[in-house]
Amino acid sequence: MMDWYLFVKIIHIITSTILFGTGIGIAFFMWWANKTGDLAAKTYAAKTTVIADFIFTTPSVIIQPISGIILIKIMGYDFDELWLVLTYVGYSISVICWLPVIWIQIRLRNLALKAYANNEELPAEYYKLFKCWFLLGWPAFISLTTIFILMVTKPV
Repeated sequence: MMDWYLFVKIIHIITSTILFGTGIGIAFFMWWANKTGDLAAKTYAAKTTVIADFIFTTPSVIIQPISGIILIKIMGYDFDELWLVLTYVGYSISVICWLPVIWIQIRLRNLALKAYANNEELPAEYYKLFKCWFLLGWPAFISLTTIFILMVTKPV
């Protein structure tokens, strides 16, 4: 029978992988679709991105700090150890970037759906928002990558 620590650790690792993997997958999918001149591809990518973010990213964003706190307590780490404080900062950066991204993705989807339904070009707002969406992904990606390194190495 699996013990509590192992169960929580597995959940923590799986949700961190989902968070990172979905983030990079969504980014690639949206970026690739937006490289094309195909409005249908852009619309499909925007719709799918919103769905994937709510199905995969949102639960992982919620579960990560809960499972992390439980693991810190089980392992007896001090909450103020430098490597943990750095993970809190990195996680905060990624969430701060992700929150506006949710709104941007929904807006991108809505603009694309409207343009597609009316057989129109995408408005300039779409491209401005897409640029913001893309730029917000970089600090989140770097932060999550740094967190993986800190979790594996646990530097003192």
